[in-house]
Amino acid sequence: MNNDMWSYVPTAGHGPDSDLTGYRVEATDGHIGKVDKHSNEVVNQYIVVDTGVWIFGKEVLLPASTVTHIDNEERRILVSLTKEQIKNAPEFDKEKHLGDPAYRDQLGGYYGGSGH
Repeated sequence: MNNDMWSYVPTAGHGPDSDLTGYRVEATDGHIGKVDKHSNEVVNQYIVVDTGVWIFGKEVLLPASTVTHIDNEERRILVSLTKEQIKNAPEFDKEKHLGDPAYRDQLGGYYGGSGH
């Protein structure tokens, strides 16, 4: 699997000490939720989005490579996915997280197959 998927693109505007918790997350076609947690760990960067009532409280883990822009003034993150792609994404599993290679492969397969 491509580890670049777990790193922010250089143009996203992410700093190594960025705290993205609480930022609004926008898909290419609208608002999807807020960042519940994130990781700045090298080659393991991601955001977990709480979708709230939009998908009935589902949380999704989005690899850092899906982030196209971070607007620190507006506390907003733009991602390269549609609402439908996010809705169909594997649900975030707090127990497995990324320590489980099968779960990481499942995420990699989903997002890697989406053109990332």
